[in-house]
Amino acid sequence: MSAEKKDLLIRIREKFTKLSKGQKLIAGYVMNNYDKVAFMTASKLGDKVGVSESTVVRFANALDYKGYPDLQKELQELIKTKLTTVQRLELSNSYSEEGFFKKVMQADVDNILKTIDELNTKSFNEVVKSILEAKKVYVFGLRSSTVIVQYFSYYLNFILDNVRIVPSSINDIFDQFINIGKEDVLIGITFPRYSKKTLEVMEFVKNKGAKIIGITDSQFSPVSEIADITLTAKSNMTSFVDSLVAPISLINALIIALGMKEKDKVTDTLKNLETTWEKYDIYINK
Repeated sequence: MSAEKKDLLIRIREKFTKLSKGQKLIAGYVMNNYDKVAFMTASKLGDKVGVSESTVVRFANALDYKGYPDLQKELQELIKTKLTTVQRLELSNSYSEEGFFKKVMQADVDNILKTIDELNTKSFNEVVKSILEAKKVYVFGLRSSTVIVQYFSYYLNFILDNVRIVPSSINDIFDQFINIGKEDVLIGITFPRYSKKTLEVMEFVKNKGAKIIGITDSQFSPVSEIADITLTAKSNMTSFVDSLVAPISLINALIIALGMKEKDKVTDTLKNLETTWEKYDIYINK
């Protein structure tokens, strides 16, 4: 495990005996309250423990971080996978009832802006190319990610005729990938708390030689260690509800990019669909 990816709590345990008395107080508090510390300033953490702000900064340095913000960022990554839904709900206690909806929606806006800033254009274009060149395209994700899978697959079927969505309710998931091969692509989607079954399926498919495209929240996600190409969309939570706004926005961008590459085909498909929709009176016509 690299130093950058080593769990913060493991770092603390390994270096605990070498910490000063004040730093050990901080370490103990962090170990027991990492969900709260993730959103505390260095000054507030110092006040809570009874040490100076400078001691908190030196504590971060002692754990090989450049500063407290880097330690705090890793804590925020850590809680994505370790917090229970009950603990996540408690995070929303810091919001007042007045204006709560604005803070929730602003958090979604922030997730989209961070996704734009961190999106790797080269990787994005590689994903588009890989999907278009694949013999078959499998789209898979479990739990809250099934919403994204359904949405993505719905529009992919307007563009391509080789898309296969694996039902989340099926028990024999691995059987559905038994014939996947080197010319195929699996798009695996998972966000915190990461689904173990999704990761197992991605590993299984990778061993069969298919290309793996991962869509997740961070390059620190376990998905990035399996996928050939990883695209990230921020999903920082404000409560027990997963924020899927930025992931859906990323999927929209992929759909449009693919549609533009296959514009003539999509145009013919949509014309046929409009004829069908009109014939069977699908939509309200004013």
